[in-house]
Amino acid sequence: MGRVFAYCRVSTSDQTTDNQVHEIVAAGFSIEPRRVIAECVSGSVAARERKGFAKLRDRLEAGDVLVVTKLDRLGRNAMDVRATVEDLSMAGVRVHCLALGGADLTSAAGKMTMAVLSAVAEFERDLLLERTAAGLARAKASGKVLGRPRALDAGQEAQALSWLAKGESVAAIARRLNTSRQTIMRLRACTSEPGAN
Repeated sequence: MGRVFAYCRVSTSDQTTDNQVHEIVAAGFSIEPRRVIAECVSGSVAARERKGFAKLRDRLEAGDVLVVTKLDRLGRNAMDVRATVEDLSMAGVRVHCLALGGADLTSAAGKMTMAVLSAVAEFERDLLLERTAAGLARAKASGKVLGRPRALDAGQEAQALSWLAKGESVAAIARRLNTSRQTIMRLRACTSEPGAN
């Protein structure tokens, strides 16, 4: 058996990972203190974006075992957890989750659990897409203009085009209208396209 690591995470600085370490040891895993990675980071941060987890990932080798108390220690949602476990499995690292009876998520039973997680992740993604589409449709139907607000109103755009026609520089027009040069260049490009106006 390879080395055993524990990954423990809490969300706020007034919390401690001591209970997680105790649970892991009580479950029969013998872990050297230097192989316990504890960090305080919000669960909304993806595992690969966490400093402590990234350092741990660099240390893990084929044959090693990673133990967590709950799946949410590994990721922010089912999609993130699945991606993290798949990455570790491909590297030859076994992942044990105490909340799932200590199951090795890279074993046959663990793979079945991950298949269920996969289905949940896909369901979450589909629901998110449906809610986003419904929200956009509702906003459009109520007359809300979607996207970035216009930098210039119609009068300012007409004035800018007039100054451009007279040969004024883009930078000078942008300063006069208190906007960016890119806004003026975009306006010029739109009016010079075939079929514009």
